[in-house]
Amino acid sequence: MFIGIDWGGTKMEVIALDRDGETRARHRVATPTSGYDDCIRAVLDLVAAAEQTAGEQGSIGIGIPGSPNPRTGIVRNSNAVLINGKPLGRDLEQALGRKVRLANDANCLAVSEAVDGAGKDAQTVFGVIVGTGHGGGLAIGKKVHAGYQGVAAEIGHYPLPWMTKDEYPGHKCWCGKHGCLDMYACGTGVELDYRLTTGVEMRGRDIIEAKRAGDPVATGVYDRFVDRLARSLALLTNIVDPDVFVLGGGMSNVDEIYEDVPPLVVDYLFGDSFETPVRKALHGDSSGVRGAAWLWKD
Repeated sequence: MFIGIDWGGTKMEVIALDRDGETRARHRVATPTSGYDDCIRAVLDLVAAAEQTAGEQGSIGIGIPGSPNPRTGIVRNSNAVLINGKPLGRDLEQALGRKVRLANDANCLAVSEAVDGAGKDAQTVFGVIVGTGHGGGLAIGKKVHAGYQGVAAEIGHYPLPWMTKDEYPGHKCWCGKHGCLDMYACGTGVELDYRLTTGVEMRGRDIIEAKRAGDPVATGVYDRFVDRLARSLALLTNIVDPDVFVLGGGMSNVDEIYEDVPPLVVDYLFGDSFETPVRKALHGDSSGVRGAAWLWKD
């Protein structure tokens, strides 16, 4: 049995899968904000609940926002700030009394979709989270490819490619730099663009509905969004050239992007065509927790 935990900023979810990918147990709790030790205890409780429901013990994989340094095990770059600077893997192994595998949550998306999702027939799967932010994960041979530094596929904080004069130097990002894709090709970017254009706050889903109703301002915001997403996929194609892109996150549910984005990618490629499939994550919001479980699928 394979146990996966999706460690999010607001909730923790556990799933237990059998070898065929069938769910044996599933539980969810709010992510503790009271301290690091309370978070460790929450993981222990989730594992115990999953194993009690399923009636057997399983391997444990955990997807986290941020990533562990592959040499020190110290977690960095997490918006779940309680785990930054902590040897999370070692602490969990000591508490649980068994081995634990950690991976960035976007890498878990890629693994999930590579094992039994929208990229199950592909060797190289690039998962792109287009949600509150813009993130990426890479699976090769159905396993995480984290790279030498453990930061492979961290695409949210490279600058928006091929900036126009009006875009340069870019919005200031929470990371301290300017022009990061995390401020553009995502739901936050759509909402920010609309606010800067109109002076009005509107949620991303409402902007998309306004675009569908023919609103010209919302249509302009959407057109800029899909062009910026296309630029990201073009740069990734020029560097990695994966067999398939799989999109997750809230904006991945905007069905129009799967028709509108691919024709735009070719304009930025060092090539004459773009044939790479761009697909919606088959497992949707469950991809992260399923991918965490599949970290042990050898």
